[in-house]
Amino acid sequence: MLPNAITVLRFLLIPVLVALLAGHRYGAAAAVFTISALSDLADGMIARYCNLRSRFGAIADPLADKLTMLTLAAVLAMQALLPPWLVAAIVLRDLAIVTGALAYHFVVGRYDMAPFFLSKLNTALSFVVLAGVLASAAGLAVVRPMLPALFGLLLATLAASGAQYVWVWGRRALRARRAARPTAHG
Repeated sequence: MLPNAITVLRFLLIPVLVALLAGHRYGAAAAVFTISALSDLADGMIARYCNLRSRFGAIADPLADKLTMLTLAAVLAMQALLPPWLVAAIVLRDLAIVTGALAYHFVVGRYDMAPFFLSKLNTALSFVVLAGVLASAAGLAVVRPMLPALFGLLLATLAASGAQYVWVWGRRALRARRAARPTAHG
């Protein structure tokens, strides 16, 4: 299916992005990152409007997003263009979500992870921040004065969306466990 092929393409763009960053080719990296983000929008729209959703796409699409963002953030932090504390917050949030999803799967059962509004906001803001850092490093835009505020805002959405996942899925797990308990009839 076309949406899955586009998702696979996004995975293949990750090493290209790393190579460009390693060569300090920030303008080209910004272009590849933008292509990756636009292809993410495209595969989602195609899957929704053409009814081409699949279990593979439901898992691989957010994984491609996470790997792209995490890889880009880690390399930018290693190049001192992104604060390490922000990368740590990104990793901790994603680790909490993945750990929670795995725990839910093995303890409660199958889940269908649908992103919440806060998570979508966080992803959009992550894109804006990372694109801004790339644009600034490439000399394409004067973004540097706004970066501290954007970093703080991103940290807030990371914390809020991470807490929302823990709260909502924790409650669902408790309800499912309660519903699965045998009742004593006596």
